[in-house]
Amino acid sequence: MNRKKYKVILHYIIKECGSKPNFGKTVLWKLLYFADFDFYELYEKHLIGEKYKNIKYGPAPVRFNKIIGELKSEKKVKEVKEKIGRYDKKRYIALEEPNLEVLSGNEKELLDNMIKRYGSYNASQIEEVSHKDIPVRATGRGELIEYELVFYREPPFSIRSYEKKE
Repeated sequence: MNRKKYKVILHYIIKECGSKPNFGKTVLWKLLYFADFDFYELYEKHLIGEKYKNIKYGPAPVRFNKIIGELKSEKKVKEVKEKIGRYDKKRYIALEEPNLEVLSGNEKELLDNMIKRYGSYNASQIEEVSHKDIPVRATGRGELIEYELVFYREPPFSIRSYEKKE
C-alpha cells in the first residue's frame, strides 16, 4: 500500500466532494474502491493498493480508519457527524488544499472521471452500484476482494477497451 498516495487521494476526494449533500463515509469508501479498481483495470498496477473487504454494504477499505485518523490529526480534514433521520452520518471536510505532486496526470484524470461518474450518488445508490460490480459479486461476505477480478468486469463497469480477437 502506498500510504502517502492514499492520504493525498483521500484528501483530494474529500476536497472535491465534501460539500455535496450526499457525501458521507459510505460514498467515500465506494469512491476509493472504484478509483483503486478502475486504475488496476486500466494500468494493471495499484493506485493505492488498499485492501477492500466485502461487507453487507459493499466494498470497505480495511485501513481507512488509520489513514483518515492521520489526516484529521494533521488538521487536513475534519469529521462532522450529522443526524439524518434515525441514522448518524459521518461527513468529511477538507481544511486545506491537498498537495497533488505525488499524482501522475493519468492518476488525477482517473480520479476526476470517477468523481464525475459517481460523486453525486448518495449512499444507497453507490452501494447498489458497487454490489453489481464483478469483483464484489464474486467475493463472499467478509472476504477480501481480489484486484484480478476486474478483468472479468462487464459494462458499464469495465472502463478498459479490450481488443476482440478474430
